Amino acid sequence: MVKQWYVVHTYSGFEEKVKASIEENVRRRGFGDRVTQILIPTEKVVELKSGKKKETMKKFYPGYILIEMELDDDTWHLVSSTPRVTGFVGGDKPAPVQQEEIDVIVQQIEKGPATQVKAQFERGDSVRIIDGAFANFNGFVDEIDEVHDKLRVMVTIFGRQTPVELNFLQIERTQ
Repeated sequence: MVKQWYVVHTYSGFEEKVKASIEENVRRRGFGDRVTQILIPTEKVVELKSGKKKETMKKFYPGYILIEMELDDDTWHLVSSTPRVTGFVGGDKPAPVQQEEIDVIVQQIEKGPATQVKAQFERGDSVRIIDGAFANFNGFVDEIDEVHDKLRVMVTIFGRQTPVELNFLQIERTQ
C-alpha cells in the first residue's frame, strides 16, 4: 500500500496533544511503517507589545493536522478514535491531499512566508516615533497598511500636520 497525505480535523487548540497521542498510539501498536509523518502547519508571527517585538508561532490551519499514512481500517480507526479528533476531512472515505499541495505547505513551514508583523495599533492612536529621522516626534496613526507592514503617522512639523510613513517597529503607543 502507498502512503498518502490526509487532513484530520481536531478540536482547535489541541493540535499538539492530538499529534502526541497519535504518535504514542502508532509507536505502541507498531504502525511506524504505516503512519510516517504528522504536521501541524505553523508560521512565525512578530507581535508588538508595549513597543517590544515578541515572536510567536501561529497555526495557519487551526483545528487541522496533516498525516502521511497508508490508509486502511486499522490506521483509520487509530486516528479516528484518538481523543479530540473529530474525523478525517472527507468523512468515512477521506480523499488524499495532492503531494504538490503538501510541498507548498512544507515549504511555508520550513521557510515561512515573509515574517508577519501583527499590528497593535489602530487609526487615531497617539504614538511616539522611536526610530529613524523623526525619532522622538509624537503624532497619531492616520492609516494602517498591514499588507506592507507600514503606517502613516501625522506629525506636527513647523506647525503643520505632515504625514510620515513608518513601519510598525519604528513607533510605540503613548498614553
